Amino acid sequence: MGSMRWKPSTTYTRQEQFLMKRLVRTRKLFGFLRAHRHELFDEAFEAELESMYRDSGAGRAPVPPAMLAMATLLQAYHGMSDAESVEMTVVDLRWQLVLDRLGSTEPAFSQGALCDFRARLIRHDMDRRLLERTVALASTTKAFDAKKLPKTLRIAIDSMPLEGAGRVEDTINLLAHAARKVISAAASVLDRKAADIARAAGAPMLAESSIKKALDLEWSDPEQKAGAVMTVIEQLDALEAWVGKHLREEAKVPPLSDLLATLHQLRDQDLEPDPAGGGLRIRQGVAAERRVSVEDSDMRHGRKSKSKRFNGYKRHIAADLDTELILACAITPANRPEEEATPDLQLDIARLPERSEIGSLHVDRGYIGSSLVKDVLARRGNVLCKPWVARNGNLFTKADFVINMRNRTIECPAGEIEHFQPGSVVEFDPDACGRCPQRARCTMASPDAGRTISIAEDEQLQHRLRKLTASPAGRRALRERVAVEHRLAHLARKQGRRARYLGVRKNLFDVRRAAAVVNLETTNRQLSAAA
Repeated sequence: MGSMRWKPSTTYTRQEQFLMKRLVRTRKLFGFLRAHRHELFDEAFEAELESMYRDSGAGRAPVPPAMLAMATLLQAYHGMSDAESVEMTVVDLRWQLVLDRLGSTEPAFSQGALCDFRARLIRHDMDRRLLERTVALASTTKAFDAKKLPKTLRIAIDSMPLEGAGRVEDTINLLAHAARKVISAAASVLDRKAADIARAAGAPMLAESSIKKALDLEWSDPEQKAGAVMTVIEQLDALEAWVGKHLREEAKVPPLSDLLATLHQLRDQDLEPDPAGGGLRIRQGVAAERRVSVEDSDMRHGRKSKSKRFNGYKRHIAADLDTELILACAITPANRPEEEATPDLQLDIARLPERSEIGSLHVDRGYIGSSLVKDVLARRGNVLCKPWVARNGNLFTKADFVINMRNRTIECPAGEIEHFQPGSVVEFDPDACGRCPQRARCTMASPDAGRTISIAEDEQLQHRLRKLTASPAGRRALRERVAVEHRLAHLARKQGRRARYLGVRKNLFDVRRAAAVVNLETTNRQLSAAA
């Protein structure tokens, strides 16, 4: 395979000089990328990108992969589709300036080439490398004074909801949607119309575009609704029996096997035996790990708060508080706890060639039980987080008790002392509590029981964090984490509120790409401020 290097010019034509002057007030990133594209895509990184293509020449990219990588960044910067991005390489001088194609009247690449390149980036984990290159560029351009940076990283981690791109449906629509896909696949195998397959299987309603329209019921009537569920189940059973009889071998391999597995998953999660008899009913409550979309198997229910729910994913970032650069990103289904994102974030940070050791970690309470927090503490690093706030109505809270972590003792407001072990529940002497004049202010337990206090596994850390909130200096240190919230806000403006792709991995690519653009803007801003 021959060379596929981009090798853009480092000198400026008169037209480029004119355009660079026009880019000092608005859309400044175009000018920055033109000035530093040869540093962002140096020879070593171009070689990495080139290695994504096979030596045989099969599937060889029609354009240099570094140019496609630059176009991928511009696409995120402008928030455009693949088709719009292709068109911009012809009609927008700023795109042509950055891509080294001024005056071109033909597209720089096709939609297919851009889509194929994105798939290769994901397959080879090069989207992570693209984000790393933006961090390296900040060092190369001396946007930050390396001498003033601490030797270890001060990292802050936070997350934000990302609404999924898949359609979210209720149980009846979800089951019917999955069944339609099975019918469509069966029709494709047999080269027949989907409606014919549905009728032959004894499930004509499942081929309709709207199952509820086909059922035509008064959905506020519980009896009619229960009858509708039974009708749908009967037709699902009929469809599966027909497929098993007429497409037995085809049902063992994709795509039909995958579609049937999806249908079984949805039935298992959303239906349960009716205790009154008569078959199945819609499950009462939400099943654990409930799949909410036929199109996107990774989407899940999540909560912003007790009253606000969303469907999709959580995007997580780890930002350097000293440079304001985003160093790592992660995506998790919306129902997963925040701490599950930290192993991926930690691994990506560890891959950084410079300043990869975390000396100080700023997190919220969702991450406090993570392996990353434990690792930082084990290396005698510093962890900063708002502690859990003890609440107990009008009675004494845990904060009213004196905890001595060195001696592992806890003293109540009346002076009674008990020993404890982390991860245990301490019960004070019932006799002492029974005669205590402050009992009414301390506990509502039965007369023969004493006050109990839960001691967390990480009680020592929580104890230290409570001390932080008690001092102005400690509260000031905790407020430094606000910087990562600003990074998340900038990233959300680039990526948007709603996911562009289906699945965890493709959306991880998208959040990394948006983070790369945010980093480039941060570097440009720092260079401009220093000039």
